[in-house]
Amino acid sequence: MIGLCVDSNSQLPPSLADRFGMVVVPISVTIDGVDYLEGVDITAAEFYAAWENGQTPTISTSQPSPGQFVAAYQQLVDAGATEILSIHVAEAMSGTLNSARVAAQSATVPVTLVDSGTASFGISCCAWAAADAVAAGASIDEAARIAGARSSALGSSFIVGIPQLAERSGRAVGAGVEAAASVGIPVLSMAGSDIAVLDTVTTVDAAVTAMADYALGWTPSSPDGLRVAIGTSDVSSGVVAAALTEALSGHSALAEAPVQYKIGPSVGAHTGPGTAGLFVF
Repeated sequence: MIGLCVDSNSQLPPSLADRFGMVVVPISVTIDGVDYLEGVDITAAEFYAAWENGQTPTISTSQPSPGQFVAAYQQLVDAGATEILSIHVAEAMSGTLNSARVAAQSATVPVTLVDSGTASFGISCCAWAAADAVAAGASIDEAARIAGARSSALGSSFIVGIPQLAERSGRAVGAGVEAAASVGIPVLSMAGSDIAVLDTVTTVDAAVTAMADYALGWTPSSPDGLRVAIGTSDVSSGVVAAALTEALSGHSALAEAPVQYKIGPSVGAHTGPGTAGLFVF
């Protein structure tokens, strides 16, 4: 039996975690000097509350420890796994994969590591593809190859609540996000771990249209059609996520209804409240 593991930067929703029996290793988030484990000690709502009343919190993130991975791998073994596929945020963006690499050396079953080459729900898209492959009878090597290749066939479009965070975090160097924000609403795209300004619009409705058109123009990875996941950070971005869902739900190009996920602390630290968007493959 192949067990599946991801880190919490994947923003994996409970629906998909339960569907595929995946274990999520939490990333650490520090807010004004206090440490939290994403999804364990702090929810997305509690995280975004740090910005209420005009506050500007100081936030940083750090990768899980090897010990956390050892515990996660043992959890999968206890559930019957005889080998483990561990899929994580791009190594170019985080030290998470290195912690997993150290832990794999002491795991009680073989662990195959995959650098997703992407971040946020893109990691979940890679794991989703691997889980589908495993369910269809793929070997762990085949599933790892599919997961590793997914980011090159994966699209993402989104708006960020605080453009300065995206650019100053180092995740969007040279993208011109702040410059675009000075004249309108930057609609961003992400290929792998590279962020670019897809369009600059003047209304939220136009941003929703741009993101929906981006998704519907994507080439599906499966003959069944496109798979889309829609993310929302907090209450202030709920209207955007709802409009995106309405624009895409029931469309003939989609293989199934859009999956909904929350944009949690490890991503929100670089985008802020008011962020919403989608992934498509």
